[in-house]
Amino acid sequence: LVKIYDALGWTPKGSVAVKISTGEPPASNYLRPELIGDLAKKVDGTIVECNTAYGGSRSSSAMHRQVAEDHGYTAIADFDLMDEEGEVEWPMSGGTRIDKVIVGSHAENYSDWVILSHFKGHAMAGFGGAIKNVGIGISSPSGKVYVHTAGTKTSGSIWYDDQDAWLEALAEMVSGFSSHVGKEHIIYINVMNRLSVDCDCDGNPSEPDMHDIGILASTDPLAIDQAAIDLVYAMPDSGSLIERIESRNGVHTIEAAVALGLGSRDYELIKI
Repeated sequence: LVKIYDALGWTPKGSVAVKISTGEPPASNYLRPELIGDLAKKVDGTIVECNTAYGGSRSSSAMHRQVAEDHGYTAIADFDLMDEEGEVEWPMSGGTRIDKVIVGSHAENYSDWVILSHFKGHAMAGFGGAIKNVGIGISSPSGKVYVHTAGTKTSGSIWYDDQDAWLEALAEMVSGFSSHVGKEHIIYINVMNRLSVDCDCDGNPSEPDMHDIGILASTDPLAIDQAAIDLVYAMPDSGSLIERIESRNGVHTIEAAVALGLGSRDYELIKI
């Protein structure tokens, strides 16, 4: 993980946020602290998260902090629940679903971001990678509802009946975040292990039925998620994950992000 970070040649200019998913108990496939600890220390980063909008063990700050401790994150770095003291709105332009991004207020305390994602399937988005880790992960609970419901509300259920609309809102949130922070201040790392069809927001995910693939890093969130999907498709044992992605029209998120000018689906895969 440190070697692939070094290969990017990126140097943060100020305070660094390392955005992960803390993982829903009791048995999710969150990135283990033994894996990410050296990287968090190398960038002198603070591990950051936001509370969930769907209940569970991470819907309140007190419970979420306990999960972070139980999962070993507080032992390797400072831990910050960005929405613990409220939220802020940043502008989003050029989209059709949302006109702002609603993030935890502590997001304003960081100048540079390492988006450290566990790539896997997802029950609603089809897959979860860099785009999902930003679009939902950095949103405050009301911001999560706002994205999930394609900009129609900020409270209540996250379930929405227009699948493509919410995936477009997801892409728009990442575009708004990237524009506000500045592309040069963000890098993305996808860890392709424990490739379940279920997200780390699922406390009892399906057991992976395919082999681990590796680790990807990029300065482009679209290139890294597209590369991850392409690698999944190239694997002989990825049928269930491909079905999950296709059944949710997951790639539409990347298509929508391309239309926003967020990045490119084209990439060169450099092996190190």
